[in-house]
Amino acid sequence: MHYLVTGGSGFIGSHVIDRLLARGDRVTSLDDYSTGDAANLAPVTSHPQLTILHGSVCDELVVDEAASGVEAIIHLAAAVGVKRILERQVAGIMTNLRGTEVVLRAAAAHGRLPVFLASSSEVYGKGLKAPFVEDDDSLLGATSLHRWSYACAKAMDEFLALAYHRERGLPVRIGRFFNTTGPRQSAAYGMVLPRFCQAALRGEALEVHGDGAQSRCFLHVADCVSALLALLDSDDAVGQVVNIGGAEEVTIKDLAQRVIAAAGSGSVKMLSYAEAFPEGGFEDLRRRVPSVAKLQALTGWTPERDLGAIIDDCLTACRAQAAAGDS
Repeated sequence: MHYLVTGGSGFIGSHVIDRLLARGDRVTSLDDYSTGDAANLAPVTSHPQLTILHGSVCDELVVDEAASGVEAIIHLAAAVGVKRILERQVAGIMTNLRGTEVVLRAAAAHGRLPVFLASSSEVYGKGLKAPFVEDDDSLLGATSLHRWSYACAKAMDEFLALAYHRERGLPVRIGRFFNTTGPRQSAAYGMVLPRFCQAALRGEALEVHGDGAQSRCFLHVADCVSALLALLDSDDAVGQVVNIGGAEEVTIKDLAQRVIAAAGSGSVKMLSYAEAFPEGGFEDLRRRVPSVAKLQALTGWTPERDLGAIIDDCLTACRAQAAAGDS
């Protein structure tokens, strides 16, 4: 098949493209490199089945041209990362809302193309129920707290995609990502595991925010890609919202200790939220645990890598990145 991958030079997007090319598909990548990195696609840049376009998903003409001739769209382009969202709120909101609107409109115009929409566990807000199930209510914080703008924007993306499905017959599938991590993920926007790995390898302190008792479930990007493609291949997933995440819950303080143990260096430094986010507008969540029963029922998917393997892969990638920087 011929796929359009928006955000193709990004962390998840580049891994999706690698997988598609490896199985013989054609791919058009669209990215404005606002958070993506051309280096992520460097190994496949000259691949005969890959076309790389530089442009924004907010540009209707660019997206319309990119969607011409493709058979499915994987929409991953978004403004992501706590740090980026807090620092550039207007751009983040507009990219997430406007970009999805443009992509869905193009998909409908080009023969109702199948669309995978990347959403986020942020949509659940600060609900206390765990694990999170797809039909749970959302509980978002006050609009004065900037961090909730991302959650609200992704929720509106979901509403819009489902409306296109109901009213215009667009075959959409929505995946809510839970803390996907692994090689190529940048620490620049506050992503916790690459930030920890880089600090540990430099023998520096790993900054743990708050009391460190907040917990998350991490998923290797390779397992995330497998889930994404399995949903695209499932007819029963059309019109559905599905969690994509790991099952092993870990506190952030324990995660830091595990990274230190695996790296053989580093220490923990506790930092208050006010110190970590001096610009304000941040509110953390105590637990972020997904139910993946729906994903497994629809596709039979199970993750292949545990947290230890995820940490090892991240450390290996950070070592390689550091070595490339030194050479």
